[in-house]
Amino acid sequence: MLVPVFTLKLSHKILPRMVALGRYDGTHPCLAAATQAGKVFIHNPHARGQRTSTNRMVQSNQDSDISLLNINQAISCLASGVLNPQLGYDCLLVGTQTNLLAYDVYNNSDLFYREVTGDNVRSLALCDFDGDGKTELLVGSDDFDIRVFKQDEIVAEMSETETVTALNPMCGSRFGYALSNGTVGVYEKTNRYWRIKSKNQAISIHAFDLNSDGVSELITGWSNGKVDARNDRTGEVIFKDNFASSIAGVVEGDYRMDGSNQLICCSVDGEIRGYLPGGEEMKGNLMDTSAEQDMIRELSQKKQNLLLELRNYEESAKAELNTKKIDGQRGMIPANTQLQTALLVNLGSDNRSAHVELCISTTNDTIIRAVLIFAEGIFEGESHVVHPSPQNLSGCIRVPLTPAKDVPVDLHIKAFVGYRNSTQFHVFELTRQLPRFSMYALSSPDSSAEPLSFVNFTMNERPQRIIMWLNQSFLLPEDVEFQSVPFQVCFTSLRNAGQLCIKIKPGGEISINTDDIDLAGDIIQSMTSFLAIEDLQVEADFPAYFEELRKVLVKVDEHHAVNQRLTADMAEHSRLIRSMLLQAEDARCQGDMKIMKTHYIELYDLNRDLINQYKIRCNNHTELLNNLKAVNQAIQRAGQLRVGRPKAQVISACRDAIRSNNFHTLFRIMRVGAAPS
Repeated sequence: MLVPVFTLKLSHKILPRMVALGRYDGTHPCLAAATQAGKVFIHNPHARGQRTSTNRMVQSNQDSDISLLNINQAISCLASGVLNPQLGYDCLLVGTQTNLLAYDVYNNSDLFYREVTGDNVRSLALCDFDGDGKTELLVGSDDFDIRVFKQDEIVAEMSETETVTALNPMCGSRFGYALSNGTVGVYEKTNRYWRIKSKNQAISIHAFDLNSDGVSELITGWSNGKVDARNDRTGEVIFKDNFASSIAGVVEGDYRMDGSNQLICCSVDGEIRGYLPGGEEMKGNLMDTSAEQDMIRELSQKKQNLLLELRNYEESAKAELNTKKIDGQRGMIPANTQLQTALLVNLGSDNRSAHVELCISTTNDTIIRAVLIFAEGIFEGESHVVHPSPQNLSGCIRVPLTPAKDVPVDLHIKAFVGYRNSTQFHVFELTRQLPRFSMYALSSPDSSAEPLSFVNFTMNERPQRIIMWLNQSFLLPEDVEFQSVPFQVCFTSLRNAGQLCIKIKPGGEISINTDDIDLAGDIIQSMTSFLAIEDLQVEADFPAYFEELRKVLVKVDEHHAVNQRLTADMAEHSRLIRSMLLQAEDARCQGDMKIMKTHYIELYDLNRDLINQYKIRCNNHTELLNNLKAVNQAIQRAGQLRVGRPKAQVISACRDAIRSNNFHTLFRIMRVGAAPS
């Protein structure tokens, strides 16, 4: 069994996800971690007594190996890396809600301290996603998506079921991820290899070859103190260990300075353990069981399952012989029994109850005793069980589905089928895919006014191929028939009753009419992916959305102006406070208590005004961030209306227009896809 090669117990608590390891002097690896009260401690067991000449860093009173860095703000992230290759050593990066500090630990000095703006990004990683030898940026966010950026362009998106809290590159285009609901897994490009879900939270993930087989495993540190290593292709646990408290972080480095990297796991109580990779004789499973024992256990389990199944068949056969078949009582279902599924649009009694309906039925007089459905992002907890009461048993069960996003979803179904008086049931297992745009019901073109917003483009594709895409992406009635070109098909959203019209015109011209710019982008991305179109330029106009964006841009200018004015006022107040403090102290030294008291009362009023201005500035900053986020989302939405090079060009041109404060050009780019020459 793999055991730690070193264990440390530090006298400082560690905040979860706030651990980094770097060579801050260019030679010795040191552990940095955020601790309580806005401090970062740096543990250096290689050189006693850090230099603490001036500035932020002070020596710890509890441990001579630890120096404390005072940040005086709540720390939100921590990282180490080379900012300037000429320095020859790593720098420490400390992030708070409003600022970023780059710190030179070796010289005990700030490299820079900047105010920053944030977004809903939770995790970042660099990975050669497309295998071209260059790294792409992976971004995990609060909106449950993993996005892949190649320069300014989003080249891939994967939708998950919860907030993406961690990303980590593995081998090639493979990367690990963790969600806030306790899910961890591995992707190969856009294909998910595996995932597991725990009732505990995954605090930290890391890629490390722990069993010396040449391939990194996914190491996960959990909130219950467990650390496990899983095979990158199967998710099988090959090693695990337990700490007395929650894991705070997992990193790697040559902490013993012996020429080999250790896997270093840290708990929130300050316990540090380092693990060396297993030797050649320990390839494979690192736990205290041999491969032969695992095989015997697996075969024994299969044997027990087969014996149990055989006993069930024998009991069913006896029931078949002994039952007089009164009132349809039977022990076994007919051999030709099948389970059928159908997906239908149910408009309900009003728009609020409209949904997609999954109908599960048998092909004879058997009944369905229970149904278990597993589907990502549709049910709370990702699974749903239907167990009708004995009075309502039938051969058909209808399950309402209301997917929140327009993404294809695999429905994994298990149904228990038998007769009313059966004590044993046959289990049917099958998978049915819910189309991407299942929440849109086919409607008559004349049923409501056509949306004013539109996207127009031309593609050289046969209408039959577009019809194939429509059948794959929407829930269309079996008897629907499309006329020859030109034709149009209209839908009504089951979520908000919004209208969608897709028109196919002669010459390959296609129009999409909808007031939802996100829906238009999703349709274009889905259609071009199905038709294997690499580049697509479009003309688009969304008057209502663009008007809202115009108001947001005006607010951004207003917030910038307010921020500058408040910053100037706060600087003036700070100058007055310094001056007033000197005058008050001069009066105190001269024994003039009356003047001193007057100055300190004025000083109190100035300080109160300064605090109020700071609160106003914080609120203004928050509103500014929200508006900047809306502008960035608008640029991404304009990009989603295009494909390939036109998409990258639109995003780049929009950002140039924002930087030059040219709003007229910005809206023209969003409409026609290019800046005016």
